[in-house]
Amino acid sequence: MSSLPSESDHRPTAQDTAAAPSRRSVLMAGAAGAVVVPALSACGSGSSGGSGEGGGRLRVGVAGGSSNDTVDAHDPTDNPDIARVYNLYAGLCRFAADFSIELALAESLEPNEAADVWTATLKKDLTFHDGSPVNADALIFTLKRITDPDKPGTSAEQLSTMKRDELKKVDDLTVEIPFEKPYVTFKELCAEYAMGVVPEGYDPEKPVGAGPFAFKEFTKGERSLFTAFDGYWDGRPKIDEVEIINFADESARVNALVSGEVDVIAQVPHSQIEVVESNDNLQIMESESGMWLPFTMRVDQEPFDDVKVRQAFRLIVDRQKMIDQALNGYGLVGNDMYSRFDPFYNEELPQREQDIEEARKLLKEAGYEDDLEVELVTGPINAGAEAAAQVFQEQAKEAGVTVKLKRVTSEEFYGDNYLKWTFAQDFWSARHYLSQAAQGSYPGAPFNETHWEDEEWIELVDEARQTTDDDERKELVQKAMEIEYERGGYIVWGFPSMIDGMSTKVKGFEPSVVGHPLGGYNFRSVTIEG
Repeated sequence: MSSLPSESDHRPTAQDTAAAPSRRSVLMAGAAGAVVVPALSACGSGSSGGSGEGGGRLRVGVAGGSSNDTVDAHDPTDNPDIARVYNLYAGLCRFAADFSIELALAESLEPNEAADVWTATLKKDLTFHDGSPVNADALIFTLKRITDPDKPGTSAEQLSTMKRDELKKVDDLTVEIPFEKPYVTFKELCAEYAMGVVPEGYDPEKPVGAGPFAFKEFTKGERSLFTAFDGYWDGRPKIDEVEIINFADESARVNALVSGEVDVIAQVPHSQIEVVESNDNLQIMESESGMWLPFTMRVDQEPFDDVKVRQAFRLIVDRQKMIDQALNGYGLVGNDMYSRFDPFYNEELPQREQDIEEARKLLKEAGYEDDLEVELVTGPINAGAEAAAQVFQEQAKEAGVTVKLKRVTSEEFYGDNYLKWTFAQDFWSARHYLSQAAQGSYPGAPFNETHWEDEEWIELVDEARQTTDDDERKELVQKAMEIEYERGGYIVWGFPSMIDGMSTKVKGFEPSVVGHPLGGYNFRSVTIEG
């Protein structure tokens, strides 16, 4: 959103980072080993019902939420939305804890030799929450809904070359999905959380999916409640109900865990990890991941329309200090490039270090000399975001840049001005490069917050998407990475670890590198001791 330490209070150091064999290695210590404080007590979480054998209600505190909250399978934006779609819906595939791709609703998903036609065959005898069949008609309806030109889903751009009017039902469980040109990363897209298969006639006001939990209640900006689905393809969840509760305030989220109002919280604020660790009734789970928490610079607005300013701002950041101060050491140094687990990650890019002298030089060449003032929009959008903004504000002073912080609520951040802020932040989970580019960097992407549009880069990405030879595609991806590293609008200063807190009564969570909290909001195997 990296080998895991063996002790809960370990902090990665610069030496640790330098010794890491590869940024992209999937280092999950036994496929995502955890750092979990052992259960020290079975007393007092106050959870409703449950036993060591399952049952009861799991109450989950999640960061963010607003009046724009949704349960729409194909239009999630912030943390609570994502938590909901992970549990209400299932796609053809899913990401495993180690970021490998597993088949989910699909029995098979394979391309032809040219990779311009994919054939999806669904598992037999699956149903949606309402009892209707998971079949070819539902899959075709889903793909057409996501690419509806009047109301496209967040994955629509990634399906822009799909021939939506030529989807072919081969039989009740099989669909041929044609594309205008080869599309080598389609299986990866089908594992995304916004690709849930829904029944024909799906209504997001009365949502029906095929995920592990079925819809029961939803109050925008506050909470949602779901019940275990007996017919889930991977087996009925062990817990009976999941309640997802929004917490825009970080301290309130921790207080709710300490008081027993909730059983688990996603994203413990790094400054309050010790509060959780010091409580014998609570435990911490750490997951090193591909999650990233960038600063976003709009390349089409002053001062960031000058590439020298963007380069200078990247040189302002002392990345290890950012991790130490904003994340209490829970994270690994970034290099202004996302997709650290992509097998084609460009390891040859020089590690960018703080260089105040060069930053000042670049700013002077751009016409700014100790007189540049910018506004940085921040808020409680993700653990570590506000703290990182404060650290950047201090580091920028060394380069003669005045950074004024504009603190907003998560509702305002993701309101009408989202994607319009000139200088802001955001959070992203792990994706491979081409998939992430389609979500955030490509013109027309649903979340192109930097307004990046570079013709040379676009040509490389377009060619990579349709190149079936791995070596050739790797070369194209690495060239595209180099261009974005030099000219893009992101400052990717680090990869924060996911730090989740939970009652010692809660069992069954496993860390994940995907970059979303609580093992990718995976509540299927969780139990609560009585």
